[in-house]
Amino acid sequence: MNFENLNIWCWIIPALVGIISGILGYLIGKGKDSTYVDNSEELKALEEKNEKLKADLEACQKKIKTVGSTSKSKSAASLAAAAPAAIAFDANAAKVAFGKKIKQDDLKVVEGIGPKIEGLFHNFGIKTWKALSETSVDKCQEVLNSGGDRYRIHDPASWPMQSKMAYEGAWKKLIKWQDEHKGGKF
Repeated sequence: MNFENLNIWCWIIPALVGIISGILGYLIGKGKDSTYVDNSEELKALEEKNEKLKADLEACQKKIKTVGSTSKSKSAASLAAAAPAAIAFDANAAKVAFGKKIKQDDLKVVEGIGPKIEGLFHNFGIKTWKALSETSVDKCQEVLNSGGDRYRIHDPASWPMQSKMAYEGAWKKLIKWQDEHKGGKF
């Protein structure tokens, strides 16, 4: 074998490998372009739905503020006359539902409230299920904020509702809600 033939193959083999690699790369790259999916319509629909939900939320918040300011303007005598009689606490029904002894007005029954958060509420004079059920979510957040940064991760949005169920003795309903919303989240 002579040296000239060997030198030609040193040029031909890399050239062929390069050409074949270029063709395969082009074909593979072209095949990936055909899988592009345009989700802009779906994104636009979701953004519109989000805007509608925000508008609904604002309307509800305005309605709550209006109802709250109206009820504050009523006299204390008319509120006392309209208030229903206190609901008796049934410890046995609570024990059956939770599987453990429940103390009356134990705020820790509410999903998301532990001993330290219960202490924060007690510092604000909120010591009963009834008092917590009548507390606004904003006030609950204010109580949490008073404890510092470590309590800001908690979401008190459902706490007044849960405490109302506890106050009314709706133990099965409360347990069902807590089972469906682990960690107080939907």
